[in-house]
Amino acid sequence: MKAQRFDAERFIDDCKRASHETSDPQTSVQEVLTRAVAAPAVVLDGLGAPQQGGIQTLHRCSDLTILNIVWSPLMQLMPHEHGMWCLIGIYTGREDNIFWQRREAGLEAQQATAIVPGCVVALAQDVIHSVTNPTEKLTGAIHIYGGDFFATPRAEWDPETLAERAWDIDRTVRAFEQSNDRFYQWRKRGDRLM
Repeated sequence: MKAQRFDAERFIDDCKRASHETSDPQTSVQEVLTRAVAAPAVVLDGLGAPQQGGIQTLHRCSDLTILNIVWSPLMQLMPHEHGMWCLIGIYTGREDNIFWQRREAGLEAQQATAIVPGCVVALAQDVIHSVTNPTEKLTGAIHIYGGDFFATPRAEWDPETLAERAWDIDRTVRAFEQSNDRFYQWRKRGDRLM
């Protein structure tokens, strides 16, 4: 019996093909992602064990972006929207999401979900969510977007005041860098993060 292997190029090709074959690209691509993360250890082996938090672009074009996102331990990312559909598939660790609704007075938390290895969650085009890695380990996830993730204007909200502002990739990258710094300081000391 041939050993199972995650081939990133084949996965990308399968996602591209699925996104163009039907009138419901999110559902078609979700089937591809669900098959892949059903064997999270295989994806982990194929992409490599995460070493630090960050965003790795696996594929980017005008109608499809595939990212390998690694969340540092206890990392939190402010509420934000995408302006396009999204899929999240976890292959190691855990990602907790809070889903928000716009209200006259600002944002209001509506519900939350924990995503664990082997699970896939689909987000609608208008979803606002914030993300937390609640563990003291790195979390790896494949995020797929139905558009150009980096070029699409959208909003984010200040994590303390919940004031709306334009999404800024540089601010997001800094959040990963700061989280990595905390992670490495923690590792150096050998303390618990919490």
